Amino acid sequence: MTRDKDIVIDRAEGHAVKDYRSGMPSTPPTQPEEQHAADENRTLWGDAWYRLRKNRLAIIALVWLVIVAIAAITADAWVPQTFGSPTYFDTAKVAAQRLQSPSLEHPMGTDDIGRDVFARVVYGSRISLTVGILAVVVSLVIGLILGSLSAFYGGFIDAFIMRVADIFLAFPYILFAILLLSVLPENLRGIAPVFLTIGILGWPSIARVFRSSVLSVKENDYVEAGRALGAGDIRLMLRHILPNAVAPIVVYGTMSVGGAILTEAALSFLGLGLPPGSPSWGGMIQDGRNYLTSNPGVVIWPGLAILSTVLAFTLLGDGIRDALDVKLKD
Repeated sequence: MTRDKDIVIDRAEGHAVKDYRSGMPSTPPTQPEEQHAADENRTLWGDAWYRLRKNRLAIIALVWLVIVAIAAITADAWVPQTFGSPTYFDTAKVAAQRLQSPSLEHPMGTDDIGRDVFARVVYGSRISLTVGILAVVVSLVIGLILGSLSAFYGGFIDAFIMRVADIFLAFPYILFAILLLSVLPENLRGIAPVFLTIGILGWPSIARVFRSSVLSVKENDYVEAGRALGAGDIRLMLRHILPNAVAPIVVYGTMSVGGAILTEAALSFLGLGLPPGSPSWGGMIQDGRNYLTSNPGVVIWPGLAILSTVLAFTLLGDGIRDALDVKLKD
């Protein structure tokens, strides 16, 4: 009996902290099963965030996007006072200030009429992020509504919505955007027409992705149980189907922001985006293309801004996709 008691005490002492007076364990042992149980208690989104933090590329991309967003939001507080206005220029000083090389006063140099390139790149991030996010929001609103209706009700509604989506997808994306914006008078061009055009043209892909997700979710037993308990269509969609079907849309939406930014830059480069003189990254490349050999910085810096921002959204989307994939769960 004494020997068995000593074995129990030795096992307890080997897995817990001893009390200095009694020599017995002062805290209960921590078993691997308890840690596993804590991991199992995490929600889907909590578990996704836990795994996203392990993806270094995704975290670096997220940090870069936060820096760009903070710079864009706070630009009015420090950019004009330090580097000058991104749009105003003094005609009397253009000859002396144009196409200057990078310096402490102008870290990225100046453009062909003497405006600071760094100031214009920072303000261009505000335009690009605004257009990218709002365009994706428009696409998400239209795509989620039409995709959910198509998958939930099926039949004629499903066929009609999907055929309309096929019509939109039949047109080349960028050419369709050029067609819509080219009919607008120049005095009506601005941020709103650009993000509305990109958003309206982007909903078919989101509707198709969400339709597939809803079709797989609505066949689960808990949806049938909710219907049996008297839940209406709206409650079933909002409480049972949407939270479990929205994960692919989060990934697609994150990546789509980068695509919308790239589309806005292309439209501005073609002169169909924001009005001339606006600090748009695509417009800056269009203005500086004549100086690509003599002063390449006026093209390289906005090009790097587009590249880094679009790449960051793509890497972040990849990280979110891996984090939400239950097959990769630790």
